[in-house]
Amino acid sequence: MNPEVTQTSTLTHQFTVLLSATRRDARLARLLTERQLGDWQRPSEAAESVAAELAANAVLHGQVPGRGFRMTLTLDATRTLRIEVTDPRGDRLPRTPDPAGGYAESGRGLILVAAYADRWGVDEGPAPCKTVWAELALLPDRGAT
Repeated sequence: MNPEVTQTSTLTHQFTVLLSATRRDARLARLLTERQLGDWQRPSEAAESVAAELAANAVLHGQVPGRGFRMTLTLDATRTLRIEVTDPRGDRLPRTPDPAGGYAESGRGLILVAAYADRWGVDEGPAPCKTVWAELALLPDRGAT
């Protein structure tokens, strides 16, 4: 699939891509986030990790056969990055707090998202979808003084 790139103004940037609900495309979501933030001169390993976790959750918990997920990155004038991942399983909302035990092999993704993000949440709809989102304040660009 080819990513769709939209720039709405010089102060706000947006990138949206539709991905397959596969582990390969969950990894691709992280790489696309890295590339896009680099293009915007706002590299952030934290944002890459959040995008990867949200994409992995969409693949693991939001999958419907034959349907993928959408990832949107929006960078506003205040340097706040919003990462949104929309999947077709609105009936399966993330559990908060994450119920995984301290020694569980999985289930720590939302803990990581909460640690890196300034805030995160879930928007239900439009039916049957849900969007899990996270917002992070990014550093000024490399050329700023």
